[in-house]
Amino acid sequence: MNLINWPKFYANPIYPEGWMCPLRGKADPLTLLMIKTIPANKLELGMYVNLPMSWLSHSFIKNNFLITSRSQIDKIIKSSLKEVKIDTSLGKDLTEEDITDEPSPSVPETVQKVVPEGLREVIRDPNLSPEKKARAVRQYSQEMMKNLMESPSAENIGEVMTAISDIVDLIVTDDETNNYLLNITSHDFATYTHSVNVGILSISLAKALYGQSDSHDMHALGAGFFLHDLGKVRVNLSIINKPGKLNDQEWQEMRQHPDHGFEILRETDKLDKESRIIVLQHHERDDGSGYPLGVKGTDIHPYGRICSIADVYDALTSIRPYKPQMPPFEALRIMQKEMLHHFHRDVFERFVRLLAAAVKT
Repeated sequence: MNLINWPKFYANPIYPEGWMCPLRGKADPLTLLMIKTIPANKLELGMYVNLPMSWLSHSFIKNNFLITSRSQIDKIIKSSLKEVKIDTSLGKDLTEEDITDEPSPSVPETVQKVVPEGLREVIRDPNLSPEKKARAVRQYSQEMMKNLMESPSAENIGEVMTAISDIVDLIVTDDETNNYLLNITSHDFATYTHSVNVGILSISLAKALYGQSDSHDMHALGAGFFLHDLGKVRVNLSIINKPGKLNDQEWQEMRQHPDHGFEILRETDKLDKESRIIVLQHHERDDGSGYPLGVKGTDIHPYGRICSIADVYDALTSIRPYKPQMPPFEALRIMQKEMLHHFHRDVFERFVRLLAAAVKT
């Protein structure tokens, strides 16, 4: 077995408190000899690190991982951790001389916030025209989702949810700005751009279907819609950024992202069950041909149906390395003629009427 592949076999990778060795089972004296505690500022590329803190307290996907970039080291140094553990059987070692040869650098006091400071001010500015407000909100929202995808900690998810509530209020109460938001769509298919597009489309459709009914928590729905692709942070970046169609193995990994997203939100306890269902079901199809569960018909939650329609529409109208941008009217035509069996007919027809009033073809 190649040592570099050992990490995926760990059950609870904190050796002194119960690490599981892939070949020897529970930690034994030999295993413990491979574990060292070093100053965080002494981390180097190629080291296999364990962060001795709750997963919810940092911005990494796992507590244990191989250091592959300087940015990972910088994030650890900027955190509250002064020391970390490294496993020398899985990565690079550090000599005692290296540990003690220089003092720790000072830790910067300020860390970039996940939510741009100008977002709330723009939303609440009464002097901005609806068009300018829509453009600014979209720009800030894309920056926010990009930051979250890079640092998807529980704290950051909570901050983003608060900001999404402000965006939801704007969409629900300001029809003119909402129409501009639907018109000013970015066609770049980066995950964070797609998240914003689908979030705005889905909230607008939910508004059209439910109005301001107290039986539907639009803030929670908005968070579910914006965070529908959060699980992609656990998919290999080479797959996310591949400039072509995925092979069978890559596609199998990509199909796991709804499960990953649902699990992240369950672990962080940031959304209620109905809203987490959006994340889990946004790739399900009414005829049962979707994933990850292959459920169909009434087994798909109405909120999942809303998000699935917005998700497909944005995928069709976005530029991909292997296909050009499709005009909105053409995308709707294909969805109606070739894909209608994937969707709930009434919800799709309401989506068409929504875009007919707002989207420029």
